[in-house]
Amino acid sequence: MESGSKRVLPFVHTILAGLLVFLVFSHMRPIFSGTADVVSRLILAGAFLSLSLVSNGRRNQNADKGLSMSFFIAMTAISLDLYLPTSRWIVKAVGTDYTTPMGLALDKLDSSLIIILTIIILNRLSGGSSKDLRLQEGNLKRGISIGIPSFAAAAILSPYMAGIFGAQGFTFTEVLEWLPWIIIFIAGNALNEELLFRGLFLGRMEPLMGRNLSNLAVAIPFVLHHTGVTYTTDSLMFLAYLLPLALVWGRLTQDNDSLIGSVLFHAGTDITVALALFSSL
Repeated sequence: MESGSKRVLPFVHTILAGLLVFLVFSHMRPIFSGTADVVSRLILAGAFLSLSLVSNGRRNQNADKGLSMSFFIAMTAISLDLYLPTSRWIVKAVGTDYTTPMGLALDKLDSSLIIILTIIILNRLSGGSSKDLRLQEGNLKRGISIGIPSFAAAAILSPYMAGIFGAQGFTFTEVLEWLPWIIIFIAGNALNEELLFRGLFLGRMEPLMGRNLSNLAVAIPFVLHHTGVTYTTDSLMFLAYLLPLALVWGRLTQDNDSLIGSVLFHAGTDITVALALFSSL
């Protein structure tokens, strides 16, 4: 009982920090704008970095330091994604815009590369390794044996699920035409979100609050990070649908000590999102 009670406070603190970073300062739908947003981001990122640097001498110092650093890295990654203009340059350079499947896919690719590279570079500079981010093979065979069937099942169901998500009518021929952009979209989104949430946080939370609370502490901000998405006609239904998926992806990451299974499964479910977005253009 005492051990369980000691995990509650870190759990609550982590949830609050996660909501602050991923809901208030979301790189998709931030609450603030302009100078207020930029200044607030710099202050919050500086606070997380300072907490990481001054954690020495505290109980659970390594876990506290790692978790604070994770929030600093996440805040930096999503802020760079929000403010760097590279997406506009790329889309303009190839002669398209955001009202086409190509434009949306390239925008997602740009966003994903910024987030992924920022996380990997800052994690390395802070003394971390690929293992800390669950980017190593882990139980590769088991991860793939779960990930590929999950991807296939989600892909088969995606045309039916897309209708629930408010997709407009689309034909098999259109899906074939969109296929390269669907692949780019789902691969980029699945890898960047799994790395940003499960990879960056789970391993650093577990020493403080155990596996189950860590999984939940990642899943809640992840789900609420998707509040206000435009590719569904029922936001509450979508969030309720997303929560069990997030918990499953977290457990896959924990059990296999790798992101491979969760990335594959996540990518399969994102086909529905791509169909809903592309068909509404």
